[in-house]
Amino acid sequence: MAVGGMANAGEHPNTSPSQGAEGDQPAYAGMIARARALVPQLCDRATRTEELRRLPPETERELHDSGLFRIMQPKRVGGSEFDYVALVDCADVLGQGDASVAWNFANLASHHWMLGMFDKRAQDEVWNRDVNALIASSFIFPAGRARKVDGGYVLRGSWPFSSGVQSCEWNMLASVVSSEDEADGIEYRIFLLNRKDYKVKDTWNAVGLRGTGSNDVEVEDAFVAEPMSVSVHDLAGGPTPGSAVNPNALYALPVFSLFPYVLSGAALGNAQACLDDYVEFARHRVSTYNRAKVGDMQSTQIKIAEASAKIDAARLLMRTNCITAMSDARRNHIPHIAGKTRLRRDGAFSVNLCTEAVSLLFAASGARSLFLSGALQRQFRDAHAVNSHLAFNFDAAGTNYGRVALGLPSENLTL
Repeated sequence: MAVGGMANAGEHPNTSPSQGAEGDQPAYAGMIARARALVPQLCDRATRTEELRRLPPETERELHDSGLFRIMQPKRVGGSEFDYVALVDCADVLGQGDASVAWNFANLASHHWMLGMFDKRAQDEVWNRDVNALIASSFIFPAGRARKVDGGYVLRGSWPFSSGVQSCEWNMLASVVSSEDEADGIEYRIFLLNRKDYKVKDTWNAVGLRGTGSNDVEVEDAFVAEPMSVSVHDLAGGPTPGSAVNPNALYALPVFSLFPYVLSGAALGNAQACLDDYVEFARHRVSTYNRAKVGDMQSTQIKIAEASAKIDAARLLMRTNCITAMSDARRNHIPHIAGKTRLRRDGAFSVNLCTEAVSLLFAASGARSLFLSGALQRQFRDAHAVNSHLAFNFDAAGTNYGRVALGLPSENLTL
């Protein structure tokens, strides 16, 4: 529903990728409409999703059947190959039903995009078997150690927070590559493993994003062939190993500079749903104590204005950065380190705005916010769970931005 005459993400005038091919815009609008059509059942299913601590099978099937999981997969294998902003727009819409669903959708959809940057042999290994195969991840580099051997690498480690892993046949795990002589510096790589090469530990009992199934993954001395891995250096912007078969600028974006926008749409949709619910409540309720109409109170009106301004600003910041990144990639322009740290800064800042909006509305809702039967307590928990991700830690992102602005070296070695 629209709030105060303003459009939600799915009804937003800028939901087409501004630089995309003209013929793709109807398909893009159609995909947004499919996402919007799922929202009512996601709302109805939200409690069950939390109880399962993972996406219900019917939710996964709906995401598959709608084509949403494949929005960033190369067209050459049947994907939509939409612009990067699709991750924000679609997660924004789905997050208005359930932030856990939006989180897992965006996370898993983004891995089709990343696989498109791997060597073609890795792409074939996955997509020749099943173009719908889901891929999980954990991009916590210190959690793993890899060593170079003939033909590839031997990997071991224990990674937390692998969202949606129980639904996946593959996993992208980040690791430091160790060697006897590290004088040339530490190498960061991402390794693509089949489910048979790792173990899933059921550890996800969390206060927020409960339905994401973000469990731990363990690997013990698994061999990973050279084509099944990619260096972070090759994902810093510009042609990637996969560009030979996927020439779209989408597969030449700087991955870890844009990393926050993989997941930020979940925070956006969650905040929008919280605002919509609050406006609906304020329109029809009267105060328990003096029978005054809640909507007639100036404090209510101000809080709606403040929360909506934060959400609108966050949406504008997220979408503008994603659209600009695509435009830059089409011009073969790779952002300098200052631009990359700004992307990380804005990604964290925009999600913080969403969290602030939800917290403001939660406090304004009084005792009704405490009931487990309502959506508000889940929206509050999910907002803070999203904000706890390192990508949205403004102290970390802001410090690194400030360092670079002052002429100091970046502390983020993945940019």
